[in-house]
Amino acid sequence: MDKRDRAVLFRERLSDALRSRDMNRSDLARGARLDRSTVSQLLSEDAPRLPNGQALAAIATALSVSSDWLLGLSTHRGAAAEILDQAVQVAETDRHPVDEHLLAWYRDAVGAKIRHVPANLPDVLKTEAVLAYEYAGETLRTADQAITGTRDQRALLGRADSDMEIALSREALEGFARGEGMWSGLSKEERQEQLEVMGHILEDLYPSLRLHLFGASDRFSAPFTVFGRKWAALYMGQRYLAFSNTRHVQLFSGHFDDLVRHAVVRSHEAGEFAAGLAKGIE
Repeated sequence: MDKRDRAVLFRERLSDALRSRDMNRSDLARGARLDRSTVSQLLSEDAPRLPNGQALAAIATALSVSSDWLLGLSTHRGAAAEILDQAVQVAETDRHPVDEHLLAWYRDAVGAKIRHVPANLPDVLKTEAVLAYEYAGETLRTADQAITGTRDQRALLGRADSDMEIALSREALEGFARGEGMWSGLSKEERQEQLEVMGHILEDLYPSLRLHLFGASDRFSAPFTVFGRKWAALYMGQRYLAFSNTRHVQLFSGHFDDLVRHAVVRSHEAGEFAAGLAKGIE
């Protein structure tokens, strides 16, 4: 956005804030301690202009709005404390790959790109046998509920306008193939089937579904998902920390893009890589 476009947006949002608070130009001039001529210039349609930093802060305070919102840098118009409450939310969740929060965010992002870093394997690529094994001891959600939730997610991603990218460490996928860690009780046949299915899905749905494998010795990431430009959700175990502030969402998107840039297995190679791991299981 260039300076003139931002000035036009500032004028529109300033006018909107005045209407919302039932204030006129004189009220704003008094409340912000500005000359009425300055306020008139800022609201002029003939030559849009931006205020200096001091005037901007005074206007935002007088109207109880965010200066970032006035400038078009945020979608939240409230003051700082209010913005924090709106922009960062804690969503309680059972341990389940696709709960109501995730599905709502997925639906909200239909038609936009979804960027996902999973906690282990990508849920949308898991077989029913792997889900049944993973959730066998759960009391909050059954394995059948986990399977149903994953089917719902796949249905959403099967739409023609879906676009999902997943970033996972290569070592995590190789560890699964060897049956390490949490997968030590999973039979080699089930691990092999999982990798074969993953390979088929990645080949069939490419490029609408893309998996990038980065090196764990070079990059690290906590599990999170970015839903278009609206939401970013950081998974913390039993809850999500969800962000809707534009800058926060851009921060997560930038981190994801960095993982993609440093991928050691590119998305067009991922299906073949998974199939190769399946063949290597003895």
